[in-house]
Amino acid sequence: MGFVTAALEALTTRGRSFVAAGFTAVVCSFLLGERDLLRAGLLILLLPLISALAVSRTRYRLACARRLWPSRLPAGHEARADLRLENVSKLPSGLLLVEDRVPFTLGGRARFVLDRIEPHGFRELSYRLRSDVRGRFRVGPLTVRLADPFGLVELARSFSLTDTLTITPRIVDLPSQRMLTSWDGDGESRSRAIAVGGEDDLAPREYRRGDDLRRVHWRSTARYGELMVRREEQQWQRRATLLLDTRRSAHPSEEAFELAVSVAASVGVHLAEEGLALRLATDAGREAAVSYSAGAESGGELLDALAVVSMSEERSFVPGVAALTGTGAGGVGGLVVAVLGRLTDEEAVTLAAAGGNAAPIALLTAGEGAQAAATLHAAGWRVLAPTSLEVLPSVWAGAGQ
Repeated sequence: MGFVTAALEALTTRGRSFVAAGFTAVVCSFLLGERDLLRAGLLILLLPLISALAVSRTRYRLACARRLWPSRLPAGHEARADLRLENVSKLPSGLLLVEDRVPFTLGGRARFVLDRIEPHGFRELSYRLRSDVRGRFRVGPLTVRLADPFGLVELARSFSLTDTLTITPRIVDLPSQRMLTSWDGDGESRSRAIAVGGEDDLAPREYRRGDDLRRVHWRSTARYGELMVRREEQQWQRRATLLLDTRRSAHPSEEAFELAVSVAASVGVHLAEEGLALRLATDAGREAAVSYSAGAESGGELLDALAVVSMSEERSFVPGVAALTGTGAGGVGGLVVAVLGRLTDEEAVTLAAAGGNAAPIALLTAGEGAQAAATLHAAGWRVLAPTSLEVLPSVWAGAGQ
C-alpha cells in the first residue's frame, strides 16, 4: 500500500492520464463485457506503476561527488565546481534532471539535463562560481530528479554532501620594505638573545607537537616523568600585530569598510610572507594568532578571518588599544599596523601611546581626520592614507621613508 501511495505521488501529468485512462478502460470492459478491453486497460494502468518501481530502484543507486577549485579565492574571481554522478546499478538510468543548490550571491542554482547513464557509468559536469562579495558560502546539496523513458514518473533524490566556498577580500601585492628586517619581534636584537642564551642551549624543555623525536633528552625525561627535548637553537621570530577598526561609526559607508578590510588583508598577507608571526585584533579587543601559507590552495587563517568580518556596534576604541599596549593577550612587542576609519582627537591621543617597540604604521582609509593624523605623526607613527586599493602599493612604498 505504501509503494502504491508513493508511486501515485510521483506520477507526472502524463502518468496520471494513463492511470485514469486505464481505470476507465477496465470499468468499461466490465460494462460492455469486452475481455480485450480489460487486457488493454490493465496494461495501461500497470505501466505507470512498473515505471515507478524501476525509477525508485535506480534512485538509490546513484553516487555523487563534488570538488571546488579553488575552495578559497578573492572577491571578483571565478571558481569551478566539478560534479561526478555515477550509476552503480546494473540497470541504465532514465532521464536525469540535476540541480546543485548554489547561493544567489554565487550565481544561483546550477541545472543540467542528462539523457541516461549506462550501468556502472558516470557523467562529469562543471559550472562556474563567482562573487563580488566576500564571505563563506555553502554549495549544495545536489538534487537529482529521475524520470522514466515514457515520462510517466518523476522521483527526486537529494544528497547530503555540501562544500564551503570562501570568498576573501581583494588583495594587492605590496613592495618589500627594509624596515621589516631592521628589528625583531621582541624589541631585542637577535645577537643579544644568542649572547644571553648561547649558540647551543642544551637546557631541556617540554616536548611540543611537531618536535623532532631525535632531540628527545632521555635523562631529563626519566627525571621529570614527561617527554623532554633538547633546546638546541634559539626560538626567534619577528612579530606583528594587525589592528582593524570595524566600528560602524568609524566608516562612512559599506564601501569604505570594504576598503579597510581589503587594506588589512593586503598588509597582513605581505607581513606574513615577509616572515612575521601575525596577530589579528579588532576594536573590540578580540585577538587571534593567524597564519598565511603562501601558495597553498587553502590559504590561511588570516584570510578566513577577514572573509567573514563585519562592522560592529562598538563605540569605544579602548579595547582595541588594549590589544596593542599589552593588557590584551600577547599584545606586547613587534610591529604595530593599524587600519583605521575615522578617529576623534581623543581616540588619536589614546592610540598614539600604544605604538609598541618598533615604529608603528597607521593606515587611514576614511580620508578624513587631519588632526588625528597629525597627532599620530607627532607620536612617531608613520601615517598613510590609501584612498583606494589600487594606490595602496605606492602608498605603502612610502612607509619606509
